Amino acid sequence: MTMRIGLLGTGRWAQVTWAPALAAHEGVEFAGVWGRRPEAARELAEAHGVRVYASPEELIADCDAVACALPPDVQAEHALAAARGGRHLLLDKPLATDPKLAREVADAAEAAGVASAVFFTLRFSEPGAGWLREQAGRGGWFVARAEWIAALYPLGGEPSTGVESPWRREKGALWDVGPHALSVLETVLGEARLLAAVRGQHDLVHLTLGHAGGATSTATLGLTAPPGVDSVGALFLGEHGAAELPGRGESAADALGRTIDTLLAAAAGETDPGAGLLPCDVRYAQHVTELLAEAERALDAAPR
Repeated sequence: MTMRIGLLGTGRWAQVTWAPALAAHEGVEFAGVWGRRPEAARELAEAHGVRVYASPEELIADCDAVACALPPDVQAEHALAAARGGRHLLLDKPLATDPKLAREVADAAEAAGVASAVFFTLRFSEPGAGWLREQAGRGGWFVARAEWIAALYPLGGEPSTGVESPWRREKGALWDVGPHALSVLETVLGEARLLAAVRGQHDLVHLTLGHAGGATSTATLGLTAPPGVDSVGALFLGEHGAAELPGRGESAADALGRTIDTLLAAAAGETDPGAGLLPCDVRYAQHVTELLAEAERALDAAPR
């Protein structure tokens, strides 16, 4: 039996990742799309031979599950409505930038008994996903560092194609790439608490984290750097020596396909393909939102 999923959002991320993944998945009936720009919705729908919905409410009512490719707090509002309507949730990270809204979504999903999966990319993208499972199973790690620095807004240059977004400009690297770093660090070391947060130049942020079991880690996050300066990775040190996160080997759409697998398994009451790891569901996404919001408050309170 297939799951009927509708897509909210028609931006570049929806075009190159979300719609292709939904259309390609054998367990999904791609129902259609809704977008705030009707012309973009029509174009995306025509590309995949699906219908355009006149409103989010119409899409939610007609589907088994709702997928969101929208700014975080817009996503959370629609996800809340979908969960209250008994629809499963396929969401992006961060779930929201408002901790209260993130908690409302997680509580609504739990109350309705609906399944959820949140697209923390590196938890589903191979070979990194398999590597994370292996390191989590080995244990014995005592310290790690993650670095997510990208020249999306290169100093003295134009933004990279397709990345311009009001919410990304406003919230910066902490919220845009912070979820990537946290999902990698917490998968291996366990749930984190914030120990310190420090600003660097431009939108550069440094976080120090303490993890369940006593390990510590740091995360360095930035979107504004000199052209060509990109550094993405993670290094773990422990009783087995050093282990470094491998590079990306497949498309984001392929990784999203595995996220859909997780949603389908959860909805059917089957074993999560990522069982034994921190679950990539709305409750975990709520935790990430709360941790990032705490870091933001600490950064705003710190002397400059």
